[in-house]
Amino acid sequence: MKIKVIIADDNSFIREGLKIILSTYAEFDVLDTVSDGKEAVEYCQTHEVDVALLDVRMPNMNGVEATKLLTERTKTKPIILTTFDDDEYIMDAIKNGAKGYLLKNNDPEQIRDAIKSVYKGNSIIQDVILEKLKSNLGAGTKPSDTKLDLTLFTERERDIMSLIAKGYSNKAISKDLFISEGTVANYITSILNKTGLEHRTQIAIYYLTGKVE
Repeated sequence: MKIKVIIADDNSFIREGLKIILSTYAEFDVLDTVSDGKEAVEYCQTHEVDVALLDVRMPNMNGVEATKLLTERTKTKPIILTTFDDDEYIMDAIKNGAKGYLLKNNDPEQIRDAIKSVYKGNSIIQDVILEKLKSNLGAGTKPSDTKLDLTLFTERERDIMSLIAKGYSNKAISKDLFISEGTVANYITSILNKTGLEHRTQIAIYYLTGKVE
């Protein structure tokens, strides 16, 4: 079964270029392209869409606002894809349920892998964006110096949180810690339950800053 994708970008050259690129991969079915967040939300409410690639800056409704509505109203998983590493958008996008935050200057293979990973239930945030976010939030200190209460978690959970913050996938974590991917998933579920967070990207931010704002 192909992964059903839509692309929302107000730049016709970019959205059509992305459509051409993604259509070369057998695992994707690019259903449509739209020019703003409002059109993306409306499309996903009336069609079965697995993943929506959303530009941040669009007229009528930006990608962050569209992410919130898509998360609330549909089963579509939003990925923010932008040329801007705009700091003010990152936290809002994550809070609103974005499953990925990527720069458009990625090579096609990286975008392909990100879509597949998000489709499978993972969350993706690029290292360059995560590092910028850490810097802007004053997260250069060790986790123990932040508001994060590590006593809430077992040693194994803390290990997994640390690796998530480094951008490791479940598969990479399982190899590093010599445990199964299923066990990793169970630990992540436990961490989410203890923190009230919703996905692994929030775990990374929480571990690095002590909070998700």
